[in-house]
Amino acid sequence: MSGVVLGVIGGSGLYEMEGLEDVRSIRLETPFGDPSDEYVTGTLEGHSLVFLPRHGRGHRIGPSQLNFRANIWGMKKLGVNFLLSISAVGSMREDIRPGDLVVVDQFLDWTRHRASSFFTDGIIAHVLFADPVCPTMAGWVYDAGVETGARMHQGGTYICMEGPQFSTRAESNLYRSWGVDVIGMTNVQEAKLAREAEMSFSTLALATDYDCWHEGEDDVTVEAVLAIVKANASRAKALIRGVAKRLPATADLPAHHALENAIMTDPERIPANTRRALDIIIGHRLPK
Repeated sequence: MSGVVLGVIGGSGLYEMEGLEDVRSIRLETPFGDPSDEYVTGTLEGHSLVFLPRHGRGHRIGPSQLNFRANIWGMKKLGVNFLLSISAVGSMREDIRPGDLVVVDQFLDWTRHRASSFFTDGIIAHVLFADPVCPTMAGWVYDAGVETGARMHQGGTYICMEGPQFSTRAESNLYRSWGVDVIGMTNVQEAKLAREAEMSFSTLALATDYDCWHEGEDDVTVEAVLAIVKANASRAKALIRGVAKRLPATADLPAHHALENAIMTDPERIPANTRRALDIIIGHRLPK
């Protein structure tokens, strides 16, 4: 078993995949409160895998109520250094059809009221975020998707809205005028926190609908979204396996060094409670 651990955040049921061995559930307490649910761990293709259902089993936590910091802290605690986020999205382009998969490489943050950083309460760090997705990992995700026979799109901008309501038609047309490719409600906080936690991160966006801008299509409904998600569940599992096969023996990509020279606060001025809460994230970057 290598020291590389693949984390997957996505819809309920993805952990029920063939070949996942030594499966067990782990409930964690974090300094930031409760994660969305228990973490499911196992081994896949010779690597440890950690899965978390983003909205909890039964889809009971809304996008604005997700405890993103607890979710990512828990992944870090369990050793995750490569994180794949799987998310249903609306398509903002004609050529991205419902059922297509998009490996996004950029984000626009259009959310409000969400905690998006570990670096509060007496500590400041500024990580580079110009390229929020690890290009190496994104390449593995794209190639693994092609192997499943999915219609893939490499690159694209994900606009993250607050929700839980879908867009108004005016909002949808405004976002399209900005040149975005897909729209969702969850991934930008996961990307930011994963970078702060020095994880290689990639998003797999599953297009389920055309939002409400497309005059030739029915407006988005929950039923339509769920039908597409269900139809692609087996493909998503195969893609995860393909990513696991491509993982390297060590975690040594630029994202794994994101905190080098990023912490601005004098270590002696970091509050003891903050230092303890963030020890698994910053401990190796501070003098002992």
